[in-house]
Amino acid sequence: MNLQQYNSWVFDLDGTLTEPVHDFVHIRNELGIPANADILCYIDQAAPEDKCTMLERLDELERHYAALAHPAEGALELLEQLHNVNCCLGILTRNTRELALLSLEAIGAEGYFDSEFVLGRDESQPKPSPDGIKILLNQWNRLPSSGVMVGDFEFDLISGKQAGVKTIHVDKADRHWPEVTDLRFSTLSELVKQLK
Repeated sequence: MNLQQYNSWVFDLDGTLTEPVHDFVHIRNELGIPANADILCYIDQAAPEDKCTMLERLDELERHYAALAHPAEGALELLEQLHNVNCCLGILTRNTRELALLSLEAIGAEGYFDSEFVLGRDESQPKPSPDGIKILLNQWNRLPSSGVMVGDFEFDLISGKQAGVKTIHVDKADRHWPEVTDLRFSTLSELVKQLK
């Protein structure tokens, strides 16, 4: 896989461009969500009067974690390299756009992304849906064959596969989803080396 041929790059944010800081056990406990339940799906299925309260509290918790964000190893170097060869760069996150922009600012990466290319849960169906990737490719007037989805979790990779783009799993943990992964690296620094 010759990575230089791809010019449309979509990134997950938390745990991919940033070091993982979210404590999902704490978030679930704060919201009264069972262990291992998908947080957004659980909230979406809640009664209307509970849903609003839960989303407000989720925003508060995510704002806290956004402020703690630090760049993942190799993240800024990778973005600079892709920016220098005029790649389209987008973010697809299950957070809100506002909080994603705060995280990008916290890690010093806000200059690489136009805000309209930062899609949160209010701009598209949340991953594992491929909708966000399709929206970005449409905004860029690019075909799926030009695209790459980079993420640290299965939902990122599923969304990429369903959108018809190549998928890159970046993860230091011993987690593998080979059926939806085209390439796997432990760090973004390893990915940078493959682009040189």
